[in-house]
Order: sequence, then structure tokens, then C-alpha cells
Amino acid sequence: MNRLDKSVKITPQMTVLDVVSHYRKAEAVFKRYDAAAGECICCNALFDSLGDVADKYCLDLARLITDLEQAVRED
Repeated sequence: MNRLDKSVKITPQMTVLDVVSHYRKAEAVFKRYDAAAGECICCNALFDSLGDVADKYCLDLARLITDLEQAVRED
């Protein structure tokens, strides 16, 4: 990802696979959320949307997206 591109837009409709396939640094963010989820999100929810992941694991969707976008921008 270009360091000058600050317009990363991750949406609740994107799947976990969409996010990690486009943004490699996102995988580390999902790993941080694994403890709260109680399982590996990338292993068990790869084809789920971020909105569904947040609902399934009782995660704060806005915070998840913010954390993902921040990690991607730091790349």
C-alpha cells in the first residue's frame, strides 16, 4: 500500500477475507481480537462480513473498523 494513500475505507459489508487479502497488516488486528472472540477469527469467520463478525463475537464494530484502517494506514 502506498504510504501517501490515507483514503482506506473498510466497510461493515466487507468479509474478513476481503480485508486480509487486500491489506496484509489487517491479519495482525484480527489476531488481537481473537482473545475477545474466543477463537481464531480468520480461521472460523473468513467468509463472514465484518458486521456479522462483530455481532457473532460481541465486538465493537466501529472500533474494529477503526483499528483495521489504522493498521493499514501505518503500512
